[in-house]
Amino acid sequence: QVQLVESGGGLVQPGGSLRLACAASGGNFARYTMAWFRQAPGKEREFVAGMPWLGGPTDYGDSVKGRSEISRDHAENAVLLQLNSLKPEDTGVYYCAVSSDYNCQRYGCQAASDYYSWGQGTQVTVSS
Repeated sequence: QVQLVESGGGLVQPGGSLRLACAASGGNFARYTMAWFRQAPGKEREFVAGMPWLGGPTDYGDSVKGRSEISRDHAENAVLLQLNSLKPEDTGVYYCAVSSDYNCQRYGCQAASDYYSWGQGTQVTVSS
């Protein structure tokens, strides 16, 4: 059974940076697409970034494009999300998710419904 554990959230000032990590275990990740989503209070879950576990094209949501980078940490079996130039509107709970849909590996998937396993989330608060 797939298990995802996020870490790295916290309070950061506007303009600052954070690196989130998603430790992954319990599945055949070679077949999977990994993604980060976020959810602010009262809002729908929003796609942030995604990539195939084995590497390949990365995909970013419009709100973070140019300010974020998703990558693999092979040693730690984790997926990382680097967030830069943070804004107050980046505040929310950040979730790691997994999709086994082959089309997500090839074309990328940005809908939460395409992902079947989720971590518990890590809170990111951007405030002065």
